[in-house]
Amino acid sequence: MKNFHGLFSFTETAAAGSFTAAANKLNLTPAAVSKNVARLESQLGVRLFNRSTRHLRLTAEGEAFRARTAVALRVLDEAVAEVSHARGAVVGRVRISVGVSFGRHYLLPLLPALLAAHPKLQIEVSLDNRAVDMLSEGFDVTIRGGVIEESSLVARRIARLPLVLVASPEYLRQKGVPEALADLKRHDLLGVRSSGGDEIPWRFRKPDRRGSVEIALSARLWVSDPEALLGLAVENAGIAQVGLHHAMPYLQTNRLKVVLSELHDPGDREIMLHYPHRLYLAPRVRVTVDSLLADLAKNQNLHAKPQALPKHFMA
Repeated sequence: MKNFHGLFSFTETAAAGSFTAAANKLNLTPAAVSKNVARLESQLGVRLFNRSTRHLRLTAEGEAFRARTAVALRVLDEAVAEVSHARGAVVGRVRISVGVSFGRHYLLPLLPALLAAHPKLQIEVSLDNRAVDMLSEGFDVTIRGGVIEESSLVARRIARLPLVLVASPEYLRQKGVPEALADLKRHDLLGVRSSGGDEIPWRFRKPDRRGSVEIALSARLWVSDPEALLGLAVENAGIAQVGLHHAMPYLQTNRLKVVLSELHDPGDREIMLHYPHRLYLAPRVRVTVDSLLADLAKNQNLHAKPQALPKHFMA
């Protein structure tokens, strides 16, 4: 197959969602991109996109073709990057997928210095809380938190991810400070539900300290983003379970307090940086990964431990 113009036009259109956006990245006109894709469809004998006056969507065949070509194009991209590396340059684009709140508060502030250090490096950040398939979607790096499962990807730990239960001082003044698990029945609870419908459970130590028990959360409010959950807690809406790294700025300014710290047992969670496992990692990706891990290791809020919190952080 020699239709590289069609292949590149298809790939960028699939990633951007429109011919116009793809044209901007390829320095072509939208009409040229559309024509390249049409020629590719004719060559393959299948329709890759369903088109309307307002929408452009991949067909099932287009989705499958995108997943397969993403791997080939990534290898080609890395071959170019390796040649550039031989000349001592870090060149090309790194696509990063990261959760919304972590991306805003911890990742994005690090990028200006990284780009200043490497003038030919480009970074594209996707802020999204959904689970992604980094290979088929063309991401070079993903950052996610939770219970990390076995994966074929390389996983580098950024930090442990302890969870804490928090509420605002005003809410606790109105409703009282919970001192036992049974006290939660008279409180307003705030829950997180993922885009896939899963909820993060609340877990507590058993009275005999042998094991733990999960509670069925009867939340009055559900959200899909940790930052939104913190906002609700700060506005006196109830008790929320959040990552300590997200809560730290609010604990430090006395806008939130930790509750039930002696009973709460959220389990072992981590926040990890993933990238594809390859013998040769493109210099643009290696530089980005190494820089981000080094800078994130210096952030004290990311490495705070519940048992080491000052007493005035507690309700």
